Amino acid sequence: MQRVAVAVATPQHSGLQGALDYLGKRPLAPGTLVRAPLGRREVLGVVWPQPAASDAAAPEPGALRELIDVFDALPPLPAAWCELVAFAAGYYQRSVGELALAVLPPELRKLSGVQLARRLARLRARLVTPGGEPPALPEPSAEQAAALQALATQAEPGVTLLHGSTGSGKTEVYLREAERVVAAGRQALVLVPEINLTPQLEARFIERFPGRRVVSLHSGLTPARRLQHWLLALLGEADLVLGTRMAVFAPLPRCGLIVVDEEHDPSYKQQEGARYSARDLAVVRGRLEGVPVLLGSATPSLETWHNAQPAADGGAGRYRRLSLHARIGGGALPAVRLVDMSRIPREQQRVTPLAAPLLAALQQRLARGEQSLVFLNRRGYAPVLHCTECSWKSDCPHCSAWRVFHKVDRTLRCHHCGFSERVPRACPSCGNPDIQPLGRGTERLEEQLASALPGARVARIDADTTRRSGALEAELARMHAGEVDVLVGTQMIAKGHDFRRVTLVAAINPDAALFSSDFRGPERLFALLMQAAGRAGRDAQQAAGAEMWVQTWHPQHALYAALRAHDYVSFAQTQIDERRSAGLPPHAHLALLRADARSQPVAQAWLQAVADAAQALAAQEQVTIYPPVPLSVQRVADVERAQMLLESASRPALQRFLAAWHAVLQERRPESKGVLRWAVDVDPLAI
Repeated sequence: MQRVAVAVATPQHSGLQGALDYLGKRPLAPGTLVRAPLGRREVLGVVWPQPAASDAAAPEPGALRELIDVFDALPPLPAAWCELVAFAAGYYQRSVGELALAVLPPELRKLSGVQLARRLARLRARLVTPGGEPPALPEPSAEQAAALQALATQAEPGVTLLHGSTGSGKTEVYLREAERVVAAGRQALVLVPEINLTPQLEARFIERFPGRRVVSLHSGLTPARRLQHWLLALLGEADLVLGTRMAVFAPLPRCGLIVVDEEHDPSYKQQEGARYSARDLAVVRGRLEGVPVLLGSATPSLETWHNAQPAADGGAGRYRRLSLHARIGGGALPAVRLVDMSRIPREQQRVTPLAAPLLAALQQRLARGEQSLVFLNRRGYAPVLHCTECSWKSDCPHCSAWRVFHKVDRTLRCHHCGFSERVPRACPSCGNPDIQPLGRGTERLEEQLASALPGARVARIDADTTRRSGALEAELARMHAGEVDVLVGTQMIAKGHDFRRVTLVAAINPDAALFSSDFRGPERLFALLMQAAGRAGRDAQQAAGAEMWVQTWHPQHALYAALRAHDYVSFAQTQIDERRSAGLPPHAHLALLRADARSQPVAQAWLQAVADAAQALAAQEQVTIYPPVPLSVQRVADVERAQMLLESASRPALQRFLAAWHAVLQERRPESKGVLRWAVDVDPLAI
């Protein structure tokens, strides 16, 4: 019998960070999938590379349990995959087994070795080599050609930021780079931020690579389909893998290129379980596998921008930067027009959410047969219902938040815990039958636009209208076919879509992010508005008349001045200078410790206790620990939430402290029975 180290998903409270030892009948290669006993259960595991020192002692009889099954039909996961998981587990303070099993297809947990072998046999029997005629390739612009030449001739693989304005042809650069890599017998991995962008990109890649196999990996796939695509990637049968953040862990035996589209998007950060950043792990994976990484964005995250700035200009100088300034076809970026809402009479605002000049601009587009997008980042009919007599509001009994009024099904729905009730006939507090919607969501905006634009075909895309499978694709198809005149939606409509007939985009009152308690609020707002503006005028023939309208109460704000000039560079530099003076990322490194408990005092007391215990650690000297505070929405589903911020000027110092602190967190957990769970969030995006 042989000692075998196996990574299994152990409970967090166990404190077990590494792999567990088992007995195997023969030596097993690292990366081999197995089934192993864990307590009274049988669980999926991954044979893990063992440190050289662990080979010394032979197992005592009966000390170790024997493996139950070995998935011999499947080749071991690549060594680079194990390295990536090990790095991510250490950096994000999770156990190796938890992370390794979390990024495998869930369907694998249900299968035995024999069942998987049968599925593999059926999969191989059904494999058909894709065919078709290659399409005529568009002639690259001068900037695209220069970027491709620079990528092809780089001396060593590294990280490149492709900074291109919306409509400048970044996707064409991705396609040609992938073509070069695939032609050399390698695989390409392309990450996108959201599921709704994957089918569009997948269709474009399939059209461009008719003789190659293209697969996707995201949570919108059925479990069986996701497993099938994952197997094709591991077996080397998939030449191109497209996916959301989970795809950064796709097992690729011949990886040759990693692309991260819209790298600034916060969707790349996992917000539950192991809180990893797929963009940052893509950079790490590129270094581990020695392959180039291409980060693309019109509005790069400030961390990426700082890394791409030369050291002489105050940047880190870690990445190379290539720029695409001009739109394909020579079209201009849309003119940005600001509407000062303080000059609009209150009476008029109650009647319609749109100022008269914006409404007139929409009517002009309607008369010319052009399309418009109206963007409001709040779904539902109204954020809250209120009573005009006693000031009752539709709060959620389980959360520190309001329940949103949805008129379609006459419900009050909490967007945090999901609690839903029918709209009451009268005020629950005083019995007044006159309860009114307060504020505006996309559902109400759609209704008001249909009333203000008689005859216009108004549609809506948000999380409520796209719940059913295929609903999003159907609405997008209607938009592309010209069957919609005005599309209302949340940020889902602002990212990545190539609407050729859209000449006007309007953002309704986006000011809240200007004064957010989160220091990243302005950065996110600027990126979102730039992305939304990029949906207008993508057809060069109509670009001259394209416009972006913003209804704001603060038209003099510096953010809107940069937006009008489409000047990301000056905006980014201003933000980076402000963060340097405040000691914030990218000039500092952060982590959050979050605690959930039955009461807020218990959560904060536990956080303060572990902070006090940390004072004894030598690694704490270079780390600042701030006092615990509630989250902005402090109660969700009857659970109180608190957090504590950690800050350090040195990333290695913060990592050393977190590693040493882990034992303290484990020891203190049993002392506070009111603490339900805790989690460390390294490089948090929401504070």
